[in-house]
Amino acid sequence: MDFELSDDQEALQEVVRKLCAGAFPMATIRSLEDRGGVERDLWRRLADAGVFSLHLPESAGGAGLGSCESVLVFEELGRALVPGPLVWTHLAAGIVDGAATGELVVGGVERRGPPGRRTPLVVEHLAALDRLLVLDEAGVWEVDSAAVAGEPVQHPLDPLTPVHVAQELPGGRQVAGPDTAAAWRLEGAALTSALLVGLAGAVVDTAVSYAKERRQFERPIGSFQAVKHLLADMLVRAEVARAAVYAAGAHLDDPGIGDVHRAIAGAKLMAGDAALANGKACIQVHGGMGFTWEVDAHLYVKRARVLDTIFGPVDAQAEAMAELI
Repeated sequence: MDFELSDDQEALQEVVRKLCAGAFPMATIRSLEDRGGVERDLWRRLADAGVFSLHLPESAGGAGLGSCESVLVFEELGRALVPGPLVWTHLAAGIVDGAATGELVVGGVERRGPPGRRTPLVVEHLAALDRLLVLDEAGVWEVDSAAVAGEPVQHPLDPLTPVHVAQELPGGRQVAGPDTAAAWRLEGAALTSALLVGLAGAVVDTAVSYAKERRQFERPIGSFQAVKHLLADMLVRAEVARAAVYAAGAHLDDPGIGDVHRAIAGAKLMAGDAALANGKACIQVHGGMGFTWEVDAHLYVKRARVLDTIFGPVDAQAEAMAELI
């Protein structure tokens, strides 16, 4: 399998990176906390760039690209810490009118267990949603988000991902069958893995930059062996996870090359572990400053914790891998 990016793929990644640098600098990211993590004009800019219509055919206004390209785009969104229900809106394009164009913000949840015995659901960005999609054993259901009675969590883990806890959901209309729901679980896990590997790479850059600037005993702290080991471990985790995520995208595009479920479980497992471990290491490199609100390192760790819960956390993916090996 060739993991070298083509010229077109490198150009796509560069375009998205420039978009994020211009539209989502860290000052803007932090300001979105007061707006629930979603700002409509910025959301439409993402849509105009084709983020939500990557898979749609050109005849439908999309880019007609595959999962290999999608994971590259979502890696850059993760690197820039772009908030919002990015994966769910991308999945909804082609089924929910207005999702691909950014007119609607679409979120989603997975509902598991038999009726009457289902656990409460945590719904992200509920106040900003126009539509809520629900995955269960029967398929995909569209629910009126305004009709969801959810209790807001006063202090969410990620300040850019507000959450509500809903004891139950209102009835909705079915928009797709169980095959689509199963496909979305795989694609959603792959795209979430891409966001996580973007986070893992971003904190490597952040830690290396700080280690070059911060001086102790008249030397940059990056020259000390203990810090070098931390940074080297961070880089290895990010690179290995990136290879796994790219492999997951390749398997989605061409299932004949191997076990798709195994590739995606491995990608989610390794990307989640890399993002969490690297985020903690970045805080450690920053020392006492790393624990302060002003340093951005904590935002990456918190986002990694939230993304880990979507489409299967690290522990669940590890169990899945054990069964598949």
